[in-house]
Amino acid sequence: MPLNDIIECTISFIVVSLFWGCTNPLIKKANDNPHQAKLDKGSNRLFNFYLDFKNLVTNWKRFYPILINQIGSLIYYVTLSKADLSLAIPVANSLTFVFTALTGYYLGEKLNGGIRLWLGTSLILCGVTLCVISKT
Repeated sequence: MPLNDIIECTISFIVVSLFWGCTNPLIKKANDNPHQAKLDKGSNRLFNFYLDFKNLVTNWKRFYPILINQIGSLIYYVTLSKADLSLAIPVANSLTFVFTALTGYYLGEKLNGGIRLWLGTSLILCGVTLCVISKT
């Protein structure tokens, strides 16, 4: 694989990780909202689906993070068609963890682990760097 393709794929996977990782805490926060539509467990499944879908579309705090997350998935699958799997999976998944931790921290989530979390994040970044360098 030429160097330009490796760089292009790596940048695409970083963008995917950013989209996935930054939206994970936002989706979690939006789904923790106590004002969501209450679904009736005994009623029609189709009607419950309608209520849930209506709640998703009318609540921008849920809709936009899910939309951005799915755009990241679309970019992932398009890039995956021309990327090496041994580069794609570690870069996308490990950087998603990093962006999720950073976004959660920025949103005020308590991060358990202290120095271990930041050490682990640093090791992930080193590992991703080694994966990219080994493909060049």
